[in-house]
This record gives sequence, structure tokens and C-alpha cells, in this order.
Amino acid sequence: MARLIDTAALEVELARFAAERDWDQFHTPRNLILALTGEVGELAEIFQWKTDAQAEAIMAGEQAEHVRQEIADVLLYLMRLAMVLGVDLDAAVRDKIALNAKKYPPL
Repeated sequence: MARLIDTAALEVELARFAAERDWDQFHTPRNLILALTGEVGELAEIFQWKTDAQAEAIMAGEQAEHVRQEIADVLLYLMRLAMVLGVDLDAAVRDKIALNAKKYPPL
């Protein structure tokens, strides 16, 4: 089965990036969760109080790149959190998809 995201390569890159900046000391679960929450908030703010049509317009316009960057920030903080906690994110996602498939069978 193909990987959903190349988590191994991403882990290597994130670990290198953090180490080069001496950020490991700050990448505690608490700090990463707070940073992740902040990034989710920034993403939510873009769409807050918008209609579906306005959201589509955002994604068709200049703000689409901002959305893309915020989504990347969310993924990167989530991946770093998983690394710090020792969670195999690829396995966790696959397990959750399988669980959801049992819980919510196709119609």
C-alpha cells in the first residue's frame, strides 16, 4: 500500500530543521500543541463568517496561497508533535481510516 504522506522523509527534514536552529529544547508536547492550535486558528480565521460561495472565491483568488501555507503549518506542527510523542503518524492515520470504515460502512 502506498504511503499517504512520506512521513519518514518529512520526519528527517523536520528533525534537521529543528536541530539546526536549536529548537528541540522548545518542542515540548505542550508548546507544539499550543503552536498547532494557533495555526489552526489562523486557518479558521480566513474562513470565519464566510459563506460557502465566499470560501470558494477565496480558493479561486489570491488568498488561496495563504490557505495553502496555513494548511502546511498545521501539518508540520502536527507531524512534529507526533515525532516528539513517538507516534507513527502514517500507522495512526491508516488505523483510524480502517476504524472509521468499520464504524461508518458504505451505503
